Amino acid sequence: MTAKPKKKPQTVAADTGLSKEHKAKFTGTDNPRHLRAIAALLRRPLPRENLDTVAGCSNGPELVAELRRRGLELPCERINFVDRDGFICRPGVYFLTEPDRRKVHQWNAQRKQGGTV
Repeated sequence: MTAKPKKKPQTVAADTGLSKEHKAKFTGTDNPRHLRAIAALLRRPLPRENLDTVAGCSNGPELVAELRRRGLELPCERINFVDRDGFICRPGVYFLTEPDRRKVHQWNAQRKQGGTV
């Protein structure tokens, strides 16, 4: 009898044993890259390449993982796209959910009032 192979975790939350319920509050950040990414994502959803450019980093997925560990969901939606060579590809686009937006706005309001986050 053989044992079933373990499934590889598909998300950071699964990898660390955390679930969305365990990180309900956005803990905030003072990292300039995080702040630039959050400001841009509040305006519109961003593909990874644009997130790298806006945030000033070269590893957007790790930046997103850091923000997820701080309490944001920041899902990545796969879209259908035709690349410059005419091939169909499925790049990911990051966006803030409505609960994410509320968390960021509440954190920002507390931050501006000088309160602890």
